[in-house]
Amino acid sequence: MTHFKGNLRDIEFNLFEVLNRQELLGSAPYEDLDADTARGILAEVARLAAGPLAESFADGDRNPPVYDPVARSVTMPESFARSFHEFIDAEWFRLELPAELGGSAAPRSLWWSVAELVLGANPAIWMYASGSAFAKALYLLGTAEQRHFAEQAVERGWTATMVLTEADAGSDVGAGRTKAIRQPDGTWHIDGVKRFITCAEHDMAENIFHLVLARPEGAGPGTKGLSMFLVPKFLLNDDGSLGARNGVYATNVEHKMGLKASTTCELTFGADEPAIGTLVGDVHDGIKQMFLIIEHARMMVGTKAIATLSTGYLNALEYAKTRVQGGELGRMTDKTAPRVTIMHHPDVRRILMLQKAYAEGMRALVLFTATFQDAGQLAEAAGTTDDAAAAMNDLLLPLVKGLGSERAYEMLTLSLQTLGGSGYLQDYPMEQYIRDAKIDSLYEGTTAIQGLDLYFRKIIRNKGDALASLLNQIIVTAEGEQGNGRLKKERAGLARATADVEAMVNALHRYLADSLQQHSEIDRVGLNTTRLLLALGDLVVGWLLVRQSEIAGRALDNGTASGADTAFYQGKIAAARFFAETVLPRLAAEREIVESTTTELMDLPEAAF
Repeated sequence: MTHFKGNLRDIEFNLFEVLNRQELLGSAPYEDLDADTARGILAEVARLAAGPLAESFADGDRNPPVYDPVARSVTMPESFARSFHEFIDAEWFRLELPAELGGSAAPRSLWWSVAELVLGANPAIWMYASGSAFAKALYLLGTAEQRHFAEQAVERGWTATMVLTEADAGSDVGAGRTKAIRQPDGTWHIDGVKRFITCAEHDMAENIFHLVLARPEGAGPGTKGLSMFLVPKFLLNDDGSLGARNGVYATNVEHKMGLKASTTCELTFGADEPAIGTLVGDVHDGIKQMFLIIEHARMMVGTKAIATLSTGYLNALEYAKTRVQGGELGRMTDKTAPRVTIMHHPDVRRILMLQKAYAEGMRALVLFTATFQDAGQLAEAAGTTDDAAAAMNDLLLPLVKGLGSERAYEMLTLSLQTLGGSGYLQDYPMEQYIRDAKIDSLYEGTTAIQGLDLYFRKIIRNKGDALASLLNQIIVTAEGEQGNGRLKKERAGLARATADVEAMVNALHRYLADSLQQHSEIDRVGLNTTRLLLALGDLVVGWLLVRQSEIAGRALDNGTASGADTAFYQGKIAAARFFAETVLPRLAAEREIVESTTTELMDLPEAAF
């Protein structure tokens, strides 16, 4: 039996009932894709995910890739390689690509829906298969020769990596010391050691290309001095065939807590022989170029976390419906009372509904964010730009990645808790879900970095415009039609929570302004940026759940729902109400903490910790 339980009904509900993506389909640039075709794609990917892809999920963990330190090579588990090739052979990655790279245009909202299914079934497969996304970035940024390389990479199934981190620098990417030395022929020799490089060595593709940040000799310090280089594992001959082995090698593969099927490598450049690279786009603009890939990766990581929570919750739900234990709470002392499934126990229902609300609310967050990426696609196809959509996407990305990874991990512990002691065993997938998901709060910038990015780059640098637009949309919902009164309490909760978040933002603005006179005041901001990220994320999730509840209520009221759909819509209303009653009120306490923050913690001597 497969471990993976997808939620295709909820994905389609988001796409076609809430976000109305069918209105984009059937016309340029998606003229070859209508709603029925999109549903067919999702159904086929769901079948693939639950079958061939999910089959190797546990085996890749129990029998992880094997590193040969002499050959500096990696042998992948046969089962995992088989699953990987099943996905590559299906060529769904072409939905990601422009026509120039052999792609078939699809909205980003559909693409991330496909991603959720694969990432929930076997996340490492998606990560190895991201070579097409990296090839797309290289095609957009590169020289004519590099664009041809990108075309070859797609057609020949090459995989790729993003290479930033160094042991001494960590998240301080600008402190990296890897050097780039220009050669008379216009190529560059890369010299240095990088670590934590995902999928940097394996035996499932004939070539791997690395997009590497390095500092050209003579360049200045910090991130502004970095450039991006294309460094393939194998160089290419003039006729496009594989040539000599390049001087970049995996010199270690980490032994990790989870996600073991994905090789996390130390990469050494130029130790025994030159590691030859070419400057991407022939311009020294590395950090800006890399952010095109980083933002894609952050969206992927958040989607991965949320996908894992979704299947974790659905596994827990199935267990709760079948596990018989104890009598109902009101008859616990009655030894003659019939034994019931644990779904009858109040606390089990509480933690299940919390999992459901976050799983479905954060899926809504991913796909809501993707609609702004859709808008960007449409503008690009028309030869224009949509600055407002780009700013909203930028604002929401830290929520997708930061809130997604933190709340998914937190809720997955409740998925395990639902199973009790059985959840701690490898008989069930929960313990692997938790181990595999923990990396999500660390990948592509820790949660603290996401919080700093949200406040300083996405709110302050944007002058609060995108945030104001988002909060205004929430207020419109909070002040909306009361109808039959079904959502009266939820709307009131949204209004209070919005005021709490606005007050938190204003408090941080005051601290930032005060820091111009007293520099230590900036620490009051730093003590609260993660708190703000989680609070804003919870507010947006609560809002999206209420929006879904409005649509579900209309479907129930007009009599269009029947059978399973009736229960589905009832669940939507229940999730919104539960979240509004049990999660949104916490934001008042978070507001109080922010507004009363002092710098005492920063003044405390280290010995006191």
